[in-house]
Amino acid sequence: MKKILIVGGNGQLGNCIRKIAPDFELDYEFIFTDSQTLDVTNEDMINSFFYDNKPDFCINASAFTAVDLAEKEKEKAFAVNAEGVGYLAQACKEYNTLFIHVSTDYVFDGETNLCYSEDDFTNPIGVYGKSKLRGEELALDANPKAIILRTSWLYSEFNKNFVKTMMNLFTQKKELGIVADQFGQPTNANDLAEAIIKIIESPQKSYGIFHFSNYPETTWFEFAQKIAEFSKSQIMLNALTTEQYPTPAKRPKRSTMCLDKIEEAYKIEPRHWENSLEECIDILTHNI
Repeated sequence: MKKILIVGGNGQLGNCIRKIAPDFELDYEFIFTDSQTLDVTNEDMINSFFYDNKPDFCINASAFTAVDLAEKEKEKAFAVNAEGVGYLAQACKEYNTLFIHVSTDYVFDGETNLCYSEDDFTNPIGVYGKSKLRGEELALDANPKAIILRTSWLYSEFNKNFVKTMMNLFTQKKELGIVADQFGQPTNANDLAEAIIKIIESPQKSYGIFHFSNYPETTWFEFAQKIAEFSKSQIMLNALTTEQYPTPAKRPKRSTMCLDKIEEAYKIEPRHWENSLEECIDILTHNI
C-alpha cells in the first residue's frame, strides 16, 4: 500500500484531505502531521521522518499564511514558506517521493487585466508572496519533478478563512465595508483536495507549476455578497476601494489565474466558485 504524507495536516487543506481520505484507504495509507510531529523548518527532523516512513507522495499543505503578519515576521515567513519547502523537496528527491507543493496567486503583482499563465513573470509585492515564490524556486531547484499548485482565496468549513469570518461578522454587525477593486478567484479547499488526489492517481505525471482555483474571477465585495445571499443574511454591504481599507501588506489588484494547463494535463475541470461556495455554506449552516 502506498503512503501519502500530508504536511500541515491540521490546516484547511489538510482537513479537507482528511475528510476524503476514507474513500481511498484501500489504496493509500494517509499520514497527517502538524508542526509538532514534523517541523518543516527542521531539516534533520524531515530527513529522519522520511527515513522512518518512506512516503510515496508528499503533499505540503503547511504555510505561514498570515499575509499582514508576514510583514512583521519576515524571517518566520521565509523559514516556513521557503527554506522548509526546499528541505521537503530535497527529501522527496532522495526518497523518490512525489512532491506536491501548494503555492499562491500572490506571487504576481496584479498589475494586469488578463489572467496569469504559469509562465508569466512573477513579481510579488509583499513578504508573503515573496516567501512563497522563493519556496517555488527552492522546490524546483532541489527537485525538478515536483508539482507546484498555485491556488487563491482559499476557504472551507475548517479553520479561519474569509467565508467563516464574514458569516460571523454578519451576526454581529448591521453593515460592513468590503473591498471591491481587488479581483481574484475564490477556491473551496475541498475542490483543491480532490484535485490533488486526482493528480496522485493519474498514471501519467506532468511536473512543474500549475494553477488551480474555482472560476471565474470576482471581487471580495461580490464574494461577500454571495456569502450573505447563501447564508440568508440581511447585512448591508458597502463597496470600498483599497485606499479606503489600508492593510499592512499590499494585495494584488487582479491576480486571476489561467486554468487551462491543469485541465489539459490532468483532466481536472475547475468548478464555478458560486456552486462550491453554496456547498460550503450549506455545510456550515447545518453545523451551527
